Amino acid sequence: MLSGRAQTCWGRRFGLSAAFITLALASPLAAQPAWKFAVSGDSRNCGDVVMPAIAAGVLHDDAAFYWHLGDFRAIYTFDEDLEKPLNIITYETSAWPDFIAHQLTPFGNLPVFLTPGNHETIPPATREQYLIQFADWLTTPVIRRQRLADDPADHAIHAYYHWIDHSIDFISLDNASHDQFDDAQLAWFHSVIRRDESNGAIRAIVVGVHAALPGSFGGNHSMDDWPQGQTSGRDVYEALWHAQNAAGKHVYILASHSHFYMPDVYRTASWKDKVIPGWIVGTAGAVRYRLPAGAPANAMTDVYGYLLATAHADGAIDFVFQKVDFDDLKRANPNRPESLLHWCVDQNKQ
Repeated sequence: MLSGRAQTCWGRRFGLSAAFITLALASPLAAQPAWKFAVSGDSRNCGDVVMPAIAAGVLHDDAAFYWHLGDFRAIYTFDEDLEKPLNIITYETSAWPDFIAHQLTPFGNLPVFLTPGNHETIPPATREQYLIQFADWLTTPVIRRQRLADDPADHAIHAYYHWIDHSIDFISLDNASHDQFDDAQLAWFHSVIRRDESNGAIRAIVVGVHAALPGSFGGNHSMDDWPQGQTSGRDVYEALWHAQNAAGKHVYILASHSHFYMPDVYRTASWKDKVIPGWIVGTAGAVRYRLPAGAPANAMTDVYGYLLATAHADGAIDFVFQKVDFDDLKRANPNRPESLLHWCVDQNKQ
């Protein structure tokens, strides 16, 4: 709190009374400190090597939680970081337990939120199996409380959900297959956004999806790839634009699916002046893709890492990409052969 003399000086400079300044400085909004969370996705191929290093970085950064945006294991083929030999039956039954053991366990007690990717629905994997395998992460107290607060009769587990933290509504959407977003998910999403727009306590909305919404710089590997994705994805984007432009909320869209880091992905000719801040961060271990033509100047590929977000009391959020390099991998994997670490850094790319 400023001293009385300091308050008087501020009042004279800006034409404010000391009583007003005292009230402003004592307000809950002014008193709330900034806090952090972390996001990335696509940890197939080398995720068992990369994710422990991401976990170490996220814990060191004192993030409140980590959010994984999907594609945990390859499923359609063997991940290169697994011990060989494997047969297909052993792989298919052990892939998700392996993800839990080697990629989620390193986070310890830190909350981890999961969003499904398309590899979670590649046969023989199904959405129903995903809900069963990851029920512990989809029915945490914070998710369950929010689901029942929205609808006391909703006792089902969903692949999509949301939770509110520090006046921010975090919305995890499911576009893991070409039937999404379906009517049920869209109806649920619009009900969430309507409540957010009418709730003055909600200052920001952060949406996490696996595939980027249509019209992004990741357009050749996004919801533009299927008709239902094009129409339903644009529906979601327009609703988020309304929340940002008309309701005055801070809105951010986070995605992975494309295996590179890219900021400002919706500043495109497709959306013209309807730009929502958005990032693609598919950098948690999957084979690295080449950048598309015309990519933003700060985009990067052949990197691993995560997006570190610093959220402020007014709803503004700053995002910084945190790289994970070879030394980080080595520290996080003391029992892994160094040849594997080198392969993941030097050769796990298109």
